Amino acid sequence: MLPDPVGALVAVVGPSGAGKDTLIRLAQQHFRDDPRVSFPRRVVTRPSGADEDHDSLSTNGFADARAAGAFALDWDAHGLSYGIPMAVLAAVRDGGVAVVNLSRGALPAARERFPAVVAVYVTAPAEVLAARLAARGRAESVSDRLARASVASPDAGRDIVIENVGTAEAAAARLIAVIAARRGMDSASA
Repeated sequence: MLPDPVGALVAVVGPSGAGKDTLIRLAQQHFRDDPRVSFPRRVVTRPSGADEDHDSLSTNGFADARAAGAFALDWDAHGLSYGIPMAVLAAVRDGGVAVVNLSRGALPAARERFPAVVAVYVTAPAEVLAARLAARGRAESVSDRLARASVASPDAGRDIVIENVGTAEAAAARLIAVIAARRGMDSASA
């Protein structure tokens, strides 16, 4: 008898400026030839940019997609709406590993919806977060985002913590190891 699929949603969470998208991009490059590991694009009610790659919908378009059941998971944060496409749920149930940038507030819903969730909390010291956020030039103030980061508990729902200081490649290696372990692979052979 074949074992049950071992799929999981690897939810990469953490404060703005922690480098979640950078680590996800590096992991995606590592697993680019492995069809069992996917990196689905989020849908966000904001145009995509160099620091964050996603699909965009207008507020009304997102509301229509949400009402039509287009998302396996969706949430609102920072005045925006975010969604993970429904196909991700089927892929995980079929044994695949899907890696997504997820809001910490959406973790409880993810744990209810997906058969297995591994929450990877990416963080960095406040001065590093501040420098990264200032470099983005977003309309929302750096101090507002840092205040939210300091209020949110890193222990709430996290399974693994990656402190993203030093090189992005070193921090990404930890994320790659988490993904590989969930797939039952040796990360060097992926």
